[in-house]
Amino acid sequence: MVYERMVIVIKREGHSHTEFCPHGSGDDVELMIQKAIKLGFEEYSITEHAPLPEGLADKYAGKTTGLTEASMAAADLDAYFQKANQMKAKYADQIKINIGFEVDFLPDFVDWTRDFLNEYGPRTTDNILSVHFMQGANDKFWYVDDTVEDFQAGLLSQYPDSQVLYEHYFQTVLASVNADLGPYTPNRIGHMTLVKKFQDYFGLDRNFSENNLRLVDQILKAVSGQHRELDLNAAGLYKPYCNEQYPSYSVIQMAKSLNIPFVYGSDAHSIAEVGQGYNGVISLVE
Repeated sequence: MVYERMVIVIKREGHSHTEFCPHGSGDDVELMIQKAIKLGFEEYSITEHAPLPEGLADKYAGKTTGLTEASMAAADLDAYFQKANQMKAKYADQIKINIGFEVDFLPDFVDWTRDFLNEYGPRTTDNILSVHFMQGANDKFWYVDDTVEDFQAGLLSQYPDSQVLYEHYFQTVLASVNADLGPYTPNRIGHMTLVKKFQDYFGLDRNFSENNLRLVDQILKAVSGQHRELDLNAAGLYKPYCNEQYPSYSVIQMAKSLNIPFVYGSDAHSIAEVGQGYNGVISLVE
């Protein structure tokens, strides 16, 4: 009898947040790590939202909280590293802890982001590069996944056709992948179909056009050529108007054909969210 060899994969949490996130639950990261250990995770990445450039305020539109609560405060950086390193040492015999950031890509602030990464990158071991802001109405930046009201006012007002909206988002993602962010460029691309967060509320197209699939192919080939990873993000499954993981299944299939590594991420902002959807989304890439 011939048996297939089972491939052992480390149970890894690659995307999580902490009490330093203004839009989070305030749950202590230590309690989140304890839950990950109970769930059998062997590796855990603390990836808090990196501070945003001060100059963004002049180029941002939408709810004020969409800007002021989008990331940790720069004044908290030392406390963040102190807490994360304490956790890394305290739980070293139970779980491997990586420390880093979820870094926002902003096309007008590439130099600022590179400088930030050059300064703080040496203190990190795992980082994610994400697109949360997109240029829309009034030529300003709008938060893609804040509220349905801002999504309507800032993005759908400019791009009422789903496919045109997707195209502009993917163009931004492509620019993020190709941006020169220096030696500490994040190795993983975060939730690359986040633009679909409100798809059920607005009745957006569930599938991508051939033109957008070609654009996705460009992004994935760039990711593959740079030997980077994709965030396999379960959070969208639990958003009331998304009900789908990030990235979408068609994108997952395309990435698999290029042998791009996926890293599961709960994108947890609370204890309850740690490990959410792990078995389901991992089954899509096994």
